[in-house]
Amino acid sequence: MNPIWSPHVTVAAIAVDDRGRFLLVEEVVDGRRCLNQPAGHWDPGETLLQAVVRETLEETGYAFAPEYLVGIYHWEHPHKDLTYLRFCFAGRTGSRDESRPLDVGIIGPLWLSPAELEARRDQWRSGMVGRCIADYCAGERYPLELLHCLAADA
Repeated sequence: MNPIWSPHVTVAAIAVDDRGRFLLVEEVVDGRRCLNQPAGHWDPGETLLQAVVRETLEETGYAFAPEYLVGIYHWEHPHKDLTYLRFCFAGRTGSRDESRPLDVGIIGPLWLSPAELEARRDQWRSGMVGRCIADYCAGERYPLELLHCLAADA
């Protein structure tokens, strides 16, 4: 009998400020300083939308209101036996709670222009960082109504 294969389901947030800069997170992963969208694992008992709101708040201190699904991404880690399925959402940020402690490993949030982000490509946590932003810039927007939660208490 084969074991059940379970990819890691994650969520990510894309937010753009009024100067056209993207919200990123600077973090330390496996001893390496990286850039990523605010992102993390989908936890039991929450919807995907709740997960992206929670992860954005935990990693940046910003409130996040998802407005669109940008895309769903399949990525296999090149050096580990890990497969990820990422749901990337675009939305608006509210105010930042400066007093809120950020998740372990998070250095802090950054707002980077597309040129600044490209100049730091070697720091991207994975290729999903650039792909999600490229899709957003290309106008990829899908209604949140695509997502259906059939949980008993939903």
